[in-house]
Amino acid sequence: MTDSFKAYRVHETDAGFTRTIETRKTADLPDNDVLIEVAYSSLNYKDALSATGNKGVTKTYPHTPGIDASGTVIRSKDARFQAGDNVIVTSYDLGMNTDGGFAQRINVPADWVVPLPEGMSLKTAMMYGTAGFTAAMSVHALHAYGNLQNPLLVTGASGGVGSVAVALLAKLGHQVIASTGTQHAHDMLRSLGATSIIDRHDLSTENPRPLLKPAYGGAIDTVGGHTLSNIIKSLHPHSSVAACGLVGGAELPLMVYPFILRGVNLLGIDSQTCPMALRQELWQHLASDWAVDLSAVTTEITLDGLDDAINAILKGETLGRVVLKL
Repeated sequence: MTDSFKAYRVHETDAGFTRTIETRKTADLPDNDVLIEVAYSSLNYKDALSATGNKGVTKTYPHTPGIDASGTVIRSKDARFQAGDNVIVTSYDLGMNTDGGFAQRINVPADWVVPLPEGMSLKTAMMYGTAGFTAAMSVHALHAYGNLQNPLLVTGASGGVGSVAVALLAKLGHQVIASTGTQHAHDMLRSLGATSIIDRHDLSTENPRPLLKPAYGGAIDTVGGHTLSNIIKSLHPHSSVAACGLVGGAELPLMVYPFILRGVNLLGIDSQTCPMALRQELWQHLASDWAVDLSAVTTEITLDGLDDAINAILKGETLGRVVLKL
């Protein structure tokens, strides 16, 4: 085993933040339990924030972003993992303040590591990544609370979480309305199973009414703000919305009426702190009965293509999933 590897590093300078591909030593990594040879990572919006110096995501630089990784164990101090095991690491502190998956090696605590489910490839795991896992958590939460009625709504449907959510809900037999502001994403969304598409502006405009006409039997919202408020006011009685994003705003302008007059549920989704037992259960679903083919909506890049991909996701120009081959 060579001691050096390539990594995508972000440096803070007096003039701002710079991004370079560097050669590092294994000894440069944190002293953790499981050393992994990374095969694939994926690009998420949080990675782009870390790569451009957002201190709300990453406090200390230089840093290697990448909140996702799949690969093979090189060595382990923990008996649960052996050299040669194929594994997944997502969430926790990976790529935030711990050097992440935009590198050919990571060294992480054993409690962050999930065995790769049988029947799933390392690349497929990163086609899902944190975005797909968050979509799976949202689907699981909706089913756990029951009373799902068609149609179901997915907002931000052309993005990573939204596109996988559309595919998962369609796979499970639901009628899915996809909301997006990206006109050229319509064909992609229909190919994933969306039965109809609405413009995001139909949901994002502020509406002062405390309740709206019931229109949705459940929803997965990646937007937040007025969009989430309008969804809650438009749910059928005793239906639920799983909320997992805030690109449209962190405030929720809302009265209590939908909750006490229609009994609707607001389900918070946080993949970063998902309990390991549920984490493993959901990855198993994604490898078996919930498996969807994302190859047609996935773009594969290398370290050399990261700069352009980061710029694109920050501009809202990314469709589907972006997988990084290490």
